[in-house]
Amino acid sequence: MLQLGDDVPLYSVVFVLVLLGTRSPVWTTALTASLYLLVAMFRFPQVPSSRARLVLHPASGTVGSGNVSVVAHRCGGHDAPENTIVAIRESSKNGATGVELDLEFSADSVPILMHDETVDRTTNGSGPLSQMRLSELGQLDAAAKHRLRERFSGEKIPTLQEAVEECIKRQLTIYFDVKGHPDEAAAALKELYKLHPVLYNTSIVCSFEPKVIYRMRQSDPEVVTALTHRPWSLSRLGDGAPRFSSPWKHNLMTLMDIVLDWAHHHVLWKLCGISAFLIQKNFVSEDYVQYWARRGVEVVAWTVNTKVEKDFYQEMLHVNYITDSLVEDCEPHY
Repeated sequence: MLQLGDDVPLYSVVFVLVLLGTRSPVWTTALTASLYLLVAMFRFPQVPSSRARLVLHPASGTVGSGNVSVVAHRCGGHDAPENTIVAIRESSKNGATGVELDLEFSADSVPILMHDETVDRTTNGSGPLSQMRLSELGQLDAAAKHRLRERFSGEKIPTLQEAVEECIKRQLTIYFDVKGHPDEAAAALKELYKLHPVLYNTSIVCSFEPKVIYRMRQSDPEVVTALTHRPWSLSRLGDGAPRFSSPWKHNLMTLMDIVLDWAHHHVLWKLCGISAFLIQKNFVSEDYVQYWARRGVEVVAWTVNTKVEKDFYQEMLHVNYITDSLVEDCEPHY
């Protein structure tokens, strides 16, 4: 990944690229200065580090010598049906510091927990969420496709409100993973924070989409936020396989991946004023952790699913991690 440093190298690169394109020192200076002013004017400051630390390293529930937080991915989707109330309870019982809640919306605009845009993979139903009202979703079995479906049969898809109340009750840190719908998500979360002020010190809003985080900071600049990133995500699937069969499209998306990666590390994090950066585990190293630490940003690794890896993040890197299971080694859940 590209790591050029901070402002001076960043704007030096911009200056050179614009100069090569325009061949005009005047226009190059004007455009580079305009970019600098735009970022300076529209960026959000990071929330105080003391409060970000309350969220990322709470006083209780952490592990290892570095007070590392262990976060259950999709509420611990290997140990119980993902994104359900019973999964939150199982994660708490098994020692999680916090849980990740995937935020989606029903057809009647009710915030619910669901990772996918359809109900097919996890329930006994079929169809897109955008065409299913909450009353219809309530009739589905959220455990129908889970490996432990007999044990958890009949588990329902919870609303976001129900899930948050369960997490607060069990004193779990919440990682809100917002898939899209920036305006709707920001409005729903703002209402939740207003209803439960404790969330300001016990939760963080995360997204792969920078516009979601920027909109959240616009809606409520006091919320702790994070960008989520997987290098090469535009050109390759989670298991590394090419996303496109067409060579020209694959190469184009690879180029876009390079641009996106550079933007995440040099512009977008600063524009959004994030406090944490959630990165796929294979790209985490001691140098990478230090790169972000110098910018006041903490690294959170995902998805860490073996004891050897967990020990490495806990005792060597002292980095928070997200896992599919609190009880055993398992394959990643894409």
